[in-house]
Amino acid sequence: MPWEKSFDFDDALARATKVFWAKGYEAASMADLVAGMGINKGSLYNAFGSKKELFTRALLQYDRDNRQALLTQLEALDDPIVAITKLFDALIAESIADTEKKGCLLVNTALELPNHTDDIREIIGTVIADFEAFFKRQIKLGQKRGVIAKNVKVNDTAKSLLSLLFGLRVFARGDFNASGLRAIRRDALRLIAD
Repeated sequence: MPWEKSFDFDDALARATKVFWAKGYEAASMADLVAGMGINKGSLYNAFGSKKELFTRALLQYDRDNRQALLTQLEALDDPIVAITKLFDALIAESIADTEKKGCLLVNTALELPNHTDDIREIIGTVIADFEAFFKRQIKLGQKRGVIAKNVKVNDTAKSLLSLLFGLRVFARGDFNASGLRAIRRDALRLIAD
């Protein structure tokens, strides 16, 4: 008799994402996942294959719903300074609202990269490259429009903004308060504003 799914796949994946987000890949046990997803172990394996495959799906879905969605909205803005400002503002607001201090699943995973397989490293590499490319596009657009100085080095500044963005996400998990996070934002904007 073929296996039949008796649960909502997307809901189960969203619940698994919460477990991975709270515990990290290594610390999330199969028992944690089964309990968090509200399904039995057999259903988990039948629907998702393995813990690694489940994590990969969860990470990709999280990326689509969060980073990709946000960058798409910001790319649509007509002002590169506003786009970069809104990116930092959104991450600060999200960090302040994160009372459990879970941080960002993508950044948390990046911090655990030595423990991950090549496919997870590739996903995180794409995330990092996409953020950097976003910053480069915004800086070039700002220079073209005269709102970012021509002497701002595009590649170096994009890398610095990326570092500040990742730093903000890491510090938000600790004891950094809102004013500390806003100081990071100010430093980021100093790199592009006159």
